[in-house]
Amino acid sequence: MTSKKNNLQPVRGTQDILPEENRLHRYVESVALRITELYGFGEISTPLLEFTDVFSRTLGDTSDIVTKEMYTFRDRGGDCLTLRPEGTAGVARALISNGLAQNLPLKYFYRGPMFRYERPQKGRRRQFHQVGVEVLGVASSHADIEVIALAHHFLSALGLDHIITLELNTLGDLESRRSYRATLLNYLAVYKDDLSDDSRARLEKNPLRILDSKDEGDRHIIADAPLLKDSLNDASRHFFEDLQEGLVRLSIPYKLNDKLVRGMDYYCHTAFEFTSTDLGAQGTVLAGGRYDGLVSEMGGPVTPGIGWAAGVERLSMLVNTPPEEQRPIAVIPTGQDTTSDALMIAHQLRRKGFRVEYGYTGNVGKRLKRANAANACAAVILGDDEISRNVGLIRDMDSGKQTEVSMDLIDDFLSKFR
Repeated sequence: MTSKKNNLQPVRGTQDILPEENRLHRYVESVALRITELYGFGEISTPLLEFTDVFSRTLGDTSDIVTKEMYTFRDRGGDCLTLRPEGTAGVARALISNGLAQNLPLKYFYRGPMFRYERPQKGRRRQFHQVGVEVLGVASSHADIEVIALAHHFLSALGLDHIITLELNTLGDLESRRSYRATLLNYLAVYKDDLSDDSRARLEKNPLRILDSKDEGDRHIIADAPLLKDSLNDASRHFFEDLQEGLVRLSIPYKLNDKLVRGMDYYCHTAFEFTSTDLGAQGTVLAGGRYDGLVSEMGGPVTPGIGWAAGVERLSMLVNTPPEEQRPIAVIPTGQDTTSDALMIAHQLRRKGFRVEYGYTGNVGKRLKRANAANACAAVILGDDEISRNVGLIRDMDSGKQTEVSMDLIDDFLSKFR
């Protein structure tokens, strides 16, 4: 039986996000929103709960997410539901269920919590937060260039451009992938008995996922595996060449990574990740790719798509310190009958756009200490004498200088502290 003490703790892999960390998360999300708006993206919010088929059909029944990590349950009506583990499938489902295919192309930005049952570690929790984008309805490499440029712009706006590396690969079109699949199966057949249990299960259904394996034995085997680029047809090669030329024209540096793959058949052409060594072994900061077959896989019309997602917690770790917020004005009542006047002044200052910390209790010294702790730039001190004369005592919290100011002029006087 679980103790009462344990019942009052957060569920493993979740956490209370306190104000300081929330400020950092909010900053990351606000930068993402601002930059995506520059590129013409509108914000979409999909439900935290989806029918399980939304993910099991799109992520594949051999993926780690589906087999090991999804939070799935039956509700009281008997429906099988899942807390969303990622954002793309929900956006694709929204396209179908809202009949949005007639409005293509569509450009969406999303943000919010995701859920995966995995071993909690630094920057990776069971409830985590992502920002991401999706472009639906554009088949040309121009969309890939724009989406990668947007990701680079976003990370640069966070001040991370000097510690990130764009890794890039092509998955080719369906014809190229089928050709490569046969070549890869032929290679892996020799090592079938040496593969991990997970990789043996994927061998027939989804062999490209073996290239993603973290098992040391598997990684030794796939080190000499044939490369997908050697199976590309002319159309796939030209698509990838156009992408690279576009990135060069935009002065976005990248390096090729032949091992960067996506296992599902609906992925094609572009796969990319922004990585950083500042996060240790799990260095992916932002990952994305093209998924032209996803919407049709879900029962919708054939709809090309490309997008990316980034973990807010991991980005927050890299940013570390957000820009300073507006420093507050402290309003401190000190007399017996000054509370209502002080509340009125605090209210008026807030309506004028000032951030205000109200001093509830304690003597003047204690309230000034709390104002210092809140990093207040100024304090409005109101005693019985000040109220009777319709003035306030303004204290500059940095210099300690105090100035008596008429109540009618307090707004103007405090404007220098904005």
